[in-house]
Amino acid sequence: MKRTPRYLLIVLGIAVVALVTWRVFRKKNVALPDLQTVAVTRGDVFASITATGTLQPEEVVDIGAQVTGQILSFGNDTDGNIVDYSSQVEAGALLAKIDDSLYAINKKQAEAQLQQAQSSVLTADAGLLQNKAKLAQARAQLNQAQKDWERAEKLGPSNSLSRSAFDTYQSAHEAAKANVSAAAAACEVAIAQIATSKASVMQAQAAIQLADRNLGYCTISSPVKGIVIDRRVDVGQTVVSNMSASSLFLLAKDLKKMEVWVAVNEADIGSIHKGQSITFTVDTFPGQTFQGTVNKIRLNATMSQNVVTYTAEIVTDNTDGKLLPYLTANVKFEVDHKEDVLTVPNAALRWRPSDNQLAPGAENPFSSKSGKKDTSMDASKGGFRDGSRGGSRGEAKSGDKKKSRSGILWVRDSKQPNRVQPLKVHTGISDGVVTEVMPLSEDVVLEGVEVIVAEQRDPDAAQSTATTNPFAPKFPPRRGGPRP
Repeated sequence: MKRTPRYLLIVLGIAVVALVTWRVFRKKNVALPDLQTVAVTRGDVFASITATGTLQPEEVVDIGAQVTGQILSFGNDTDGNIVDYSSQVEAGALLAKIDDSLYAINKKQAEAQLQQAQSSVLTADAGLLQNKAKLAQARAQLNQAQKDWERAEKLGPSNSLSRSAFDTYQSAHEAAKANVSAAAAACEVAIAQIATSKASVMQAQAAIQLADRNLGYCTISSPVKGIVIDRRVDVGQTVVSNMSASSLFLLAKDLKKMEVWVAVNEADIGSIHKGQSITFTVDTFPGQTFQGTVNKIRLNATMSQNVVTYTAEIVTDNTDGKLLPYLTANVKFEVDHKEDVLTVPNAALRWRPSDNQLAPGAENPFSSKSGKKDTSMDASKGGFRDGSRGGSRGEAKSGDKKKSRSGILWVRDSKQPNRVQPLKVHTGISDGVVTEVMPLSEDVVLEGVEVIVAEQRDPDAAQSTATTNPFAPKFPPRRGGPRP
């Protein structure tokens, strides 16, 4: 058998190696997915803080009951209907009537006590007059006894005046003085009884006033003109008033002006100020945007799960009456606004290539080998704390590159379209969807550059890689149909 020349074996080996190498590289290139790109364009960017709030009437009156009793009836609204939810009422209009029978009895009792106290005053006055008469009589007797005693004292016990008569005049004089003192004391007691009776009269009068006030509280009237937001009682229900008044109705004075109470995180409250313009939406009217203005920021912060929030009050016009109380509002505070700046989708700043997608000679700045921290995720948020909220920290001012952040965009390689090259940029403000970008140097043109935002996946390949249940029954293919 003739032996194969050695050089033919060498050539054949080289060919096999070349074929294998070509197939490997061809397979590697084919495995690279197609890339989806968008162009760097100019546009307006609104940096904002988003938060959730609740619509509130600008002025709400909580009407309560100060007495205990059963609801007997409701009043009528401006249309003549029974007061109910959404009823328009005038100031002073009857809202509800509470059973006042017990308070009417209390008033009658107080009136009876007043009459009794007034009778006591009259009795005390008569007693005072009687005691004053007794006092005058005692003083007259004292005067006569004083004169008799003076004459007896001049004569003394002698033949003209016996000793027993002398002692009689002396004792009569002492008794007359005692009677005067007793009559004067009786007058003082009568005066005290008059004062006590008059105090009882005042107490009875106060009891009548209290009974009248309680009777008045049984009639619930509207203190202002407005609309009933909430009716919290029904006819026949018993209202129990303890330390605080029981709430019966919630009345909004004017729904043409509404407020939005928004809980703002402490990290963002510094970017919010009085007079700041805001926009908000409600789920009730999708696609419609409402305007508002920050009225005040409450200083009484609240803490929940170690998160401190402040309440910002926003005023908004509701002349058309579309906005209803207690709707949930998705509020957006405008922090910064730039017009006609270069922008890219945030997805372009977040996209990362794999190592085999890098063009020859290109280096991934954020690979594990480079040892650099990936800050482009923050850059895609425009220097804010998160992409959806916006925040105000680290904003990039136009022309001030020192305050901006660095970002990485990826562009196609000119020779191999499925391979990419990094493009470093400065990033500015973001609205959560697009981010402002600026070139590192003035000679670099970014406008119109196609940057990568995602990879295009083959749907057939995705379907072929789908997991199947190995225990599922396999049916034979239909005649003429494709094989599984």
